[in-house]
Amino acid sequence: MFDQFHSKELCENLIDQIRHTAHTPVRFMEVCGGHTMAIRKFGIPSLLPETISLLSGPGCPVCVTSTLYIDRAVFLSHQKDVIVCTFGDLLRVPGNYGSLEKAKTEGRNIRIVLSSTDALELARQNPQKKIVFLGIGFETTAPATAAAILQAKQNKLKNFFVLSTHKLMPPAMEALIAEGVAINGYICPGHVTTITGTSMYKRIAEDLGIGCVVSGFEPLDLLFSILLLLKQHNSGRARIEIQYSRAVKPEGNKKAIALMEEVFEPVDDWWRGLGILTASGLKPKSKYCRYDASANFDLPNYAEAESGACICGDILKGLKTPTDCKLFGKQCIPEKPAGACMVSPEGSCQTYYHYDKKI
Repeated sequence: MFDQFHSKELCENLIDQIRHTAHTPVRFMEVCGGHTMAIRKFGIPSLLPETISLLSGPGCPVCVTSTLYIDRAVFLSHQKDVIVCTFGDLLRVPGNYGSLEKAKTEGRNIRIVLSSTDALELARQNPQKKIVFLGIGFETTAPATAAAILQAKQNKLKNFFVLSTHKLMPPAMEALIAEGVAINGYICPGHVTTITGTSMYKRIAEDLGIGCVVSGFEPLDLLFSILLLLKQHNSGRARIEIQYSRAVKPEGNKKAIALMEEVFEPVDDWWRGLGILTASGLKPKSKYCRYDASANFDLPNYAEAESGACICGDILKGLKTPTDCKLFGKQCIPEKPAGACMVSPEGSCQTYYHYDKKI
């Protein structure tokens, strides 16, 4: 079924159209880790004319996670009656006091799970323990965490908690423009928009004048999305378009949206490279506070500090590329990441390392 999205003939046709449409220099940014990986894996930049620059933005949830969050998760893992449940790619994110991986090797009770449902099952199986699920991700994963909290309430589980660092994409996209980062169009995240629908980009397109195209993840998806953004730029009229129409509808997934709105409320949150952004994060509402780890544990208020040598912040803003970093490919490699952007397969630094490195 998906062979058509890799068709050499169709790709060459789109590349030809792009070359005939790219009249002036433009800078398009993707804000999805899946797009970052696909763009490098398929060698998309090498197929484009020099007038088109593709920037990798803050689209990887692991990459934007704060050191404070990691330090608090490590702190929780040191508590005797706590089991910390996390997705695997969060293990190696460096904090100021080590990583979850280091804590696990020291014998702390940290379990890798594939979903919030796995964490719920651990809570059922270990009633004498407090299960803390590390809720991470954008609008794509937040509904599943919300569903877990509702299930915990329904099952009257008193030992299930969520330490939320769920984030909302539009505030970060708007903050980049406000900081003056030169962006002529956004390749918008397909998975996120499957949940939210396209209305969340309305201010970006209509008020800020930045074109938005929701893209799929195959070569033809990405090339067609770039062509659509080029046409918008040439017309001088920014708007929202859905290239990924086989999965994304304008209204999104109403049931998933209802779950998020029932359980979570927006809060100010910290993003790597951008600092604290207003209403850019999600935390459980007061009526669900018994499941909020930040409200039920005496968490230390560690300082939010970043390594001076790591330039992940500038990379996530599209101001620099991974190869600009002195640590890249030397002190910072996937097996031993010095910065968060090298941790995940969807992080800018790891994708460059595997597909585009020049060391």
